[in-house]
Amino acid sequence: MAATVHEVASLLGFSESASRSMSPIQLIHLIEDGLPLSALERVSLRVSPQDANFKYRIVPRATLARRRKPGKEKLQTGEGDRLVRLARVWSFAQEVWGSEADARAFFFRAHPLLEGRLPIDVVLASELGAELVNGILGQLKYGTAA
Repeated sequence: MAATVHEVASLLGFSESASRSMSPIQLIHLIEDGLPLSALERVSLRVSPQDANFKYRIVPRATLARRRKPGKEKLQTGEGDRLVRLARVWSFAQEVWGSEADARAFFFRAHPLLEGRLPIDVVLASELGAELVNGILGQLKYGTAA
């Protein structure tokens, strides 16, 4: 089963009460209104804690510098969408593997069903890529060989 809105919202840094009551439509509105930069920092640290530059794979360095200026401290819709896509697949990977370390090993190791590409690269590339990786995780969780 894919990650719930609650799990994704919690990973993004929303409070427990806000995460629990959040609907998918509310999350879409938050993405459209602009997720806070803190959500980018939080997810980046969870997915790749050893790589201070990982966040630039989601939002380019120069763009992120502009977003840090007063009055512009939010992600644009496409950036927020990419971040939520990553958070959704990451949450499911943690559920499947049982730990952040094992989920991270899966994300950063080439996978034969992705033609040797890293799952993290496929997830960040497109929504279709995220669905492919979610499919592999589902196969692993529910017993089909992957």
